[in-house]
Amino acid sequence: MPRTTRTAAIAAHLTNGGFTELPLTEAEQHEGHPGRHGADSFALRQHTHTDGTLVVIAGAYGPDWFATMNAIHHRLEQPHVKCTVLTDDPALDDHELMVRWATSTELIARRRAQAQAQAPLLALLRQQEAASKAAAARQVLEDAGQSSLW
Repeated sequence: MPRTTRTAAIAAHLTNGGFTELPLTEAEQHEGHPGRHGADSFALRQHTHTDGTLVVIAGAYGPDWFATMNAIHHRLEQPHVKCTVLTDDPALDDHELMVRWATSTELIARRRAQAQAQAPLLALLRQQEAASKAAAARQVLEDAGQSSLW
C-alpha cells in the first residue's frame, strides 16, 4: 500500500511552483464550476482511495482551468516532487486530479523513459563535442607546424 499523501505537502509543492491556492471547502469543491473563479488556481482535499490509502484530490479552477490542470499534472510528476497523478478514478470530476506519492518502481520507469527520450540528443551532443575536439587538435597541430616556418 502506498504511503499517505497529505494536502500540506502537495500544497507546498504547488505554491513553490507558482500556483495560487484557493481556500475552498470540500462542499464547494464538490459543486464543481471550475470556470467561475477569477484567477487560475487550485484547491486540495483529502480522499480515501479504494485501497484505503489517504490521497489528495487537486482541483484546477479559473478561466483556463484545463491548462492549469495540465500544469499541475506536469509539476507534480517532476522527479524532485516524486508524485503520481491519476486522472481516471470515478471519484474525480473533469477538473480534478488524484495525487499520491510515487513508488520506486514508477520513479525508475520514469527515469528510464526520460533517458530513452534524451538518448538521440545526447548522442548528437557527444558527436559534436568529438568533432570540436578533433578540429581543435588539428588547429593546434597546424599552428605548431606553421610556427616553425616563420
